[in-house]
Amino acid sequence: MAYIAVFDEIMECSSFNIESIDQTTALGRFLGGKAQPGFVYCLDGDLGAGKTTLTQAIAAGLKLDDGNYISSPSFAIMHEYPGEIPLYHMDFYRLHDADDVIALGFDEYFYRQGLTVIEWSKRASEILPEQLLTITITLNHNNSRTLKICATSQYLSLLKDLRAQFSLK
Repeated sequence: MAYIAVFDEIMECSSFNIESIDQTTALGRFLGGKAQPGFVYCLDGDLGAGKTTLTQAIAAGLKLDDGNYISSPSFAIMHEYPGEIPLYHMDFYRLHDADDVIALGFDEYFYRQGLTVIEWSKRASEILPEQLLTITITLNHNNSRTLKICATSQYLSLLKDLRAQFSLK
């Protein structure tokens, strides 16, 4: 267990390895099922690490309409999917910094009553809400992934549930 500071908030962290797409799907469905209106999940990692795949599983956990295929918003920057808890799926890869996010009005979604999932969130870290869950995905040489999941105080019970469900360290 590790701790890091974001703004004035201390984040508690856990790490674990994912060996298969089935484990990614299980994790995402769990995160989607535990999401509450106003939650923000930040996903960071190299290209091809699995951020969009994880988001697809999160959407399944939200029980979004099966007719909505969750695709990468790399070119559109943001996709909105309706549901009991709407999904605001953002990808900041093509943005330079927080000023671009503000200019496009995407920062307003952080405070709506849906789940905001942000890929490449570190590009705008200075404007992210103080309460959030971060997941950093590292692609390993054997195609497994190491996930570092960090939670601010509002998300500590979710991190505790993740630890119990997935045997996180």
